[in-house]
Amino acid sequence: MFSFKKFTIHQDKCAMKVCTDACLFGAWVAEKMKGENETEFNVLDIGTGTGLLSLMLAQQLKGKIESIELDAPAATQAAENFAASPWKERLKVHTGKIQGFVSGEKYGLIISNPPFFEADLRSPDASRNAAMHDTTLTLEELMKQFSLHIAVEGSGAVLIPFHRTEYLESLLDRHGFFTFSKAVVKQTTTHACFRTMLLFSKKEREKKEEEIIIHDGERVYTERFAELLRPYYLKL
Repeated sequence: MFSFKKFTIHQDKCAMKVCTDACLFGAWVAEKMKGENETEFNVLDIGTGTGLLSLMLAQQLKGKIESIELDAPAATQAAENFAASPWKERLKVHTGKIQGFVSGEKYGLIISNPPFFEADLRSPDASRNAAMHDTTLTLEELMKQFSLHIAVEGSGAVLIPFHRTEYLESLLDRHGFFTFSKAVVKQTTTHACFRTMLLFSKKEREKKEEEIIIHDGERVYTERFAELLRPYYLKL
């Protein structure tokens, strides 16, 4: 179990647990999208897992949030986490593949922390492999789904390993997306970048970039990290 200020994540049924980079991603997207537009828009969370990103967005944004999760036990747990939250009326989870998802609407924000490793070492755990590796959803297929479900004025958000950034940016270009906000993430000032967070849309606009460092040299959170996670983390 992982407790936040306004909600709790139970994760015993999920292959992928709550992790720092996913929390950072949810907080970063919520901050950017809240600053973009205070009006209500609907959200789609692809590969929700525990439901973490949906809950973080529900805390900060208006509108309905739909989530989809391939793994049935994880989808059940996400639904339970949603039902126990203050925003249960705005949250819904669907079980199945995004490739078969049919919706009668387009979404103002689509977010995904996808199974993003391609040729990396596999785990003996099949559920963990499906959650971490793109055997069930390649980045190419993910971009097709973004194109299919995003609203004309909508935005997309993806968290990716840093070493796959260039490849993802080439896919975004191929599918007619323009990145308008990009953050590369380091554990400390002495570590190499290990994650990239991207926000993109169909409309070209000024691109803003930043580098986010999680810890200073003494394992204390940096001010930028603390600023982003303060609405969520109990000890901030």
